[in-house]
Order: sequence, then structure tokens, then C-alpha cells
Amino acid sequence: MRFVKTAIFVSGVAALLAACSSTPVATSDAGQTAPAAPAVAAAPAASTQAVTMVTPPYLDANSALSTKRSVYFDFDDFSVKKEFESVLELHGKFLARNPGVAVKIEGNSDERGGAEYNLALGQKRAEAVVRALKVYGVKDSQLEATSWGEEKPKAAGHNEAAWSQNRRADVVYPKQ
Repeated sequence: MRFVKTAIFVSGVAALLAACSSTPVATSDAGQTAPAAPAVAAAPAASTQAVTMVTPPYLDANSALSTKRSVYFDFDDFSVKKEFESVLELHGKFLARNPGVAVKIEGNSDERGGAEYNLALGQKRAEAVVRALKVYGVKDSQLEATSWGEEKPKAAGHNEAAWSQNRRADVVYPKQ
């Protein structure tokens, strides 16, 4: 019985090896067998398409949309100065052409005045910038006005040079 099992096993192995064998190689005129060419698996074709990541201009550190985002105000005032109309036009036209982009307008004040007063003044500054952006066709759904009051100063210090940097409204784009 053991002999029969061994014979069946050996027959099965022989059959498998025969099935895996390759076809005989043709001999050359000199009677020598030519070496078989090595089997080379075809490599999958590499994709020649490069994935291009387009950086929105507001995320490009060299873009004016990134570098010019603040509108500055005079002391105790929320009127947009003429000198910042070009900044507002730049952002307004970009947002009007890109209705899927929404921004926050963050109003700020310097440290002088009470906390409630500064929050209200920061809100008025943010709303003034929102109104100015709407002139260029920016939709309400793209704009959110908020105030930080004196909580997010741009410049440290307790003098006019620092205060003038802190009296502002910033256009804040999404980070993506």
C-alpha cells in the first residue's frame, strides 16, 4: 500500500514537471544548442502623464493676493482710505471671477479703548471692507465679517507705529 502511494506521488510530480517544461530549443547547424533567451516579464508601461497641482494665487506666496491682504484705518475710524482701493479691487475682481472661494474679513483695532468698543470698531472695519468688495460683484455668500478687536495685534508695542499696524482689516483665504 505504501508503495502504491509513493508511486502515485512520484507520478503526480513527474506530470507537473512535464507540464511546466518548455519547448525544445532548435539546434544550430553546428549541432550545438543555442542558449535559450531569458524570459523577460513585460514591465507595465509607465504613465507619461504628469499630475499638475495648480496652486491658487491666494496660496502662492509670490502673488499679490497673498502679499496685499490688509486695509489700514485711521484712529477711531472705519472709513476705507483711497490708498487701499487697489487692494480691494484686486481681491474683489478675483473673488467675483471665483465664486467658489469664500473669505473672512477680520477687523482689528489697536489696544486703546475698552474691549467692547474695540470689538465693535473691528466689526465696523470688517463690514466696510465687505461693502467695498461687493462693489466688484463679490457675493454675500463669499464674505464673512468678523472682529478680533485688539486680540490679534500685527505689531507689538505701545506707540503710534505699532498701533497704526494694528488698526486694520485682513482678507483671510481658506488654507485648503
